[in-house]
Amino acid sequence: MNERTIDQFLTHQRLEQNRSALTVESYRSDLGQFAEFLAGEGELDAASVTVNDVRAWLVQRSSLGDSARTLRRKVQSLRAFYKWLMRRGMAEQNPAADIELARLPKQLPHLLRPQSLDTLLDAPVDEMNFDEVRNHVMLLMFYSAGLRRAELMGLLDAAVDTRACQLRVHGKRDKDRIVPFGPELAAWVERYRQIRQEQVGNTELFFVRRDGKPLYPALVYRVVHTALQQVGGGDQLSPHVLRHSFASAMLNNGADITSVKELLGHESLAATQVYTHITLSELKTHYKLAHPRALKKGG
Repeated sequence: MNERTIDQFLTHQRLEQNRSALTVESYRSDLGQFAEFLAGEGELDAASVTVNDVRAWLVQRSSLGDSARTLRRKVQSLRAFYKWLMRRGMAEQNPAADIELARLPKQLPHLLRPQSLDTLLDAPVDEMNFDEVRNHVMLLMFYSAGLRRAELMGLLDAAVDTRACQLRVHGKRDKDRIVPFGPELAAWVERYRQIRQEQVGNTELFFVRRDGKPLYPALVYRVVHTALQQVGGGDQLSPHVLRHSFASAMLNNGADITSVKELLGHESLAATQVYTHITLSELKTHYKLAHPRALKKGG
């Protein structure tokens, strides 16, 4: 299992399968760890790896503290790698195919209530301060359009149309989608463009720093984290919380689940259906709080 073969697989995943940079890096890390394990066992030939070799590696990784979620990903990385090897005639079987994936505890996405978000987004903004205006537009866009962090960072200025009130979002697997937005965001976009032109100049990317350079992940996280702390967002204060809150708000206000799937850019309806569980959970909570006999004990 040599480095050259792994690099060829990664190139195939990136260029022909349109895998994201994050997915490719995960493959690289997982396969590199497996290759190190095989070297330690005196086994370098990927074609001769057995299911017992894979199981032994997973036991080792578990003992080193890898979570169930991480172990699942590692198995999936091996499955993809061996599937590719088999198509190229470099392996006769997939030793990871019959490995049972570790079960994950079911967790509902964390979200914020509309009242908390209203408090945050209705707070006064210094319209002469570039950073304040940009950060406000970032927060409003996350919640109004349900974008992923990478999608927001890569948003082109030409893709934000305030006349049609819509965004052209470049999502996972190089797929584009159109996401509409309301007049409030349109007005803030125009204000941001005005102050950006005055203080930064022309830019290809929609969101930039004061020096005109692109945003970076830690900056976006810090902006959202700091803002959500002000409204008691709990422990989970990432940009994805605003995406979850967008999806939940849409469904709670009558949006069709298929429409929400398209707005979020999900590959399958199953990924969107988790938000229906949130809606049901909220209904149960409201029922218990509102109905006079909801908490009455039987007998």
